[in-house]
Amino acid sequence: MPSSLSSRRRFLAQAGAAALVARPSVQAALRPAQPHGHVVGDAFSELAGAKVLADGGNAVDALVVAALVGAVTQPHQTGVGGYAAHGIVAMDGGRRIVVIDANTTAPAAATADMFRPDAKGQVVGRRNHHGWLSAGVPGVMAGLHLALKEFGTLRFSDALQPAIALTAGGVTVTPALAGILGKLSAGMRADPGSAALYLPGGVAPKAGEKWRNPALAEVLRALARAESAEPLYRGDLALRMGESFARNGGLVTARDLAAYRARLVEPLRLEWDGRVIHTPPLTSGGITVLQTLALLRALGWEKIEGDGPRALARVEALRLAWRDRLALLGDPDFGPVPQARLLSADYAGESAERVRAALKAGRSIDHRLKNTPQGGTLSFSAGDRHGNMAALTLTHGDSFGAQVTVGELGLTLGHGMSRFETDFAHPNAPGPGKRPLHNMAPVILTAGGKAIAAVGGRGGRRIPNAVLDLLLAHVVERRPFAEALAAPRLHTEGALAVEHEKGWPAAATSAWRTAGLAVKTGSSATLSAVAMEDGAWRAGMR
Repeated sequence: MPSSLSSRRRFLAQAGAAALVARPSVQAALRPAQPHGHVVGDAFSELAGAKVLADGGNAVDALVVAALVGAVTQPHQTGVGGYAAHGIVAMDGGRRIVVIDANTTAPAAATADMFRPDAKGQVVGRRNHHGWLSAGVPGVMAGLHLALKEFGTLRFSDALQPAIALTAGGVTVTPALAGILGKLSAGMRADPGSAALYLPGGVAPKAGEKWRNPALAEVLRALARAESAEPLYRGDLALRMGESFARNGGLVTARDLAAYRARLVEPLRLEWDGRVIHTPPLTSGGITVLQTLALLRALGWEKIEGDGPRALARVEALRLAWRDRLALLGDPDFGPVPQARLLSADYAGESAERVRAALKAGRSIDHRLKNTPQGGTLSFSAGDRHGNMAALTLTHGDSFGAQVTVGELGLTLGHGMSRFETDFAHPNAPGPGKRPLHNMAPVILTAGGKAIAAVGGRGGRRIPNAVLDLLLAHVVERRPFAEALAAPRLHTEGALAVEHEKGWPAAATSAWRTAGLAVKTGSSATLSAVAMEDGAWRAGMR
């Protein structure tokens, strides 16, 4: 244990108190340069993470502390009962790169047809999205503990202190949280635990008011005493969670919780002109980023002349990758999934020929897909004075996830089961112990064996495309970090709909429309990124 441990303990207690009076601010794209490194992802949570770095902690310490603060201050985005976290860390200056996979798992009682649609194609009561059936085994806390144990320098109990102070003393309700609670209050009333926690006296708290969760503070104190997330999975807290699922018609049992493990896995990699992009494998969304890049490289995309043809080629490459993503992918531990094939040079070449044909014809590739909006998440990226970098995304799913709460624990649950397909024959159909396909796509970028950037995003299905946009600008077009972060983005999920931010040239939007795509302006995911550029730290969020 580092000699500075006692000073860090003092700091962490102070960080929790400081966070009690801090107010989130409008987040500028770029952060002021800091000599000790950066953590970026949420203006509120960054306060605690930045102090960890200033006190000598490493990038993983800062990420975990920031994530824990985010889990208690933004309960609509993620939480202690959040369904999943996916992270990637570059330690020893980038020489060791490892993925943290803390995706949810379906309970043992899950079946492939448990969310079979009705005659209208709808799941009755949307029970795969809201309610106790929509919650699988929560993975967030197991992932955070594993990250800190393997790569951090802080004790887990010390990392928990700011979050404990917040849950005990009260969180100042932000306008965003107040607005979402007001919007979802009818649904939250359907669950007694959620109603009691989020609608005290029957009404949602207003912006600026204090909101408290004393039961969750006790849960966090129990984890601190154990120096582990174990009590949530293989202890008294797990038994109480299992009992709550049983009382409310859910499927997760204490045995399911005990069987759960977050895990360390090897990343996927793609090299482009001396820079290597690293991202988690399935069931993460990063494969779609790499598949699109491989296709564009085979196409010689960077050499295509004209804003219109280049923009159309970019969209068609994404549409093909999303078609494969939504039709072919699922948990590779439970059946054949063509992950290697989709990333192969042969497949990239075949796909590039399809895009060339579309460009020649001036028409979009014809395949029919259904778009399903998905939101939620927090994402943090960090770099430290030692050259370590890390990116971590954690989520409930959509706002407040399953919208159910283990009342006696103050523990709101994510709806990881909603990320499975309702088609029981699909590779991403539910099944005992399966991990659903999700959108989180944290990335580490290296050059010459050193980590030079970390990036992740929040925004559901918009995440992979936004990460791709940043990589195309920074890695392929070699734009400076700030310019790449500010570059306009686009979004497609494989169907004919294309949304784009303002700032695209008229030739690009015209080419999309002429090809038969349904084009409109829209939003992107919010990216959190850090980079070492020209010997100095760069950090931003957009």
